[in-house]
Amino acid sequence: MAKKRERLQIIEDILFSIQGKNGEIKPTHLMYKSNLSHTQMKSYLEELVEKNFVQKINKKEYEYIIITDRGIEFLNKLREMKEFDRSFGLG
Repeated sequence: MAKKRERLQIIEDILFSIQGKNGEIKPTHLMYKSNLSHTQMKSYLEELVEKNFVQKINKKEYEYIIITDRGIEFLNKLREMKEFDRSFGLG
């Protein structure tokens, strides 16, 4: 049985998915790319907006989620921490 993702892994998946789409993505696409239910995604997005990791914008009659500089910085630091763990055989 597959191991459940931890909270930090889900946040990383969300931010990575947005970054992978040139920094902006429609909410439905994010939900599918991050493999989350609508309820889960809504909860995580509320937190990420509150922490200024992402923003919601309206563009051409559609809502988009964009990653902020703070979100990119968080994602980069998280990757550095994971690489640090791997370098010592812990990750």
